[in-house]
Amino acid sequence: MKKTLILLFVIVASTIACSKKKGCTDPMSIKYDSDAEKDDGSCVYGGQGGSSIIAATLIHHTLHIYSTAQHPDTAFVKFNAKDAPAAGTGYDLTVLGEVGEDHVHIEGLKPGFYWVQCSGYDTTIAQTVSGGVAVTVSSDGQEVNQTVFVVE
Repeated sequence: MKKTLILLFVIVASTIACSKKKGCTDPMSIKYDSDAEKDDGSCVYGGQGGSSIIAATLIHHTLHIYSTAQHPDTAFVKFNAKDAPAAGTGYDLTVLGEVGEDHVHIEGLKPGFYWVQCSGYDTTIAQTVSGGVAVTVSSDGQEVNQTVFVVE
């Protein structure tokens, strides 16, 4: 009887241990599952190598900021970030805007979380303006049109 109870206990304990919900347990992954108790390797992270695009449009006091040859709009991108990176940690990618455009195309991205910091030159005040925003790319092949409000 004692052996039977021990065996039954082992079977029940093993069943409970194996019944943990599997999924991605990392909140920095686009595939994060808050109900998952055991990581199954399904996490997906932002970065280069995909087919998604972020089109970051710079806006300063309701005015679009256009890239010029002398002052190209610039996007600094931090992969797998929901907030501005800490000082000294740097960015993973820098992209220059095309002359005459009011946005910067950040191409070739995988689904994931990004912090996009932009700077441009407001000719009406002859001053550099900058600002940043968190951007989520939820699927491969997606184009995300994102307004980035910039200030002095």
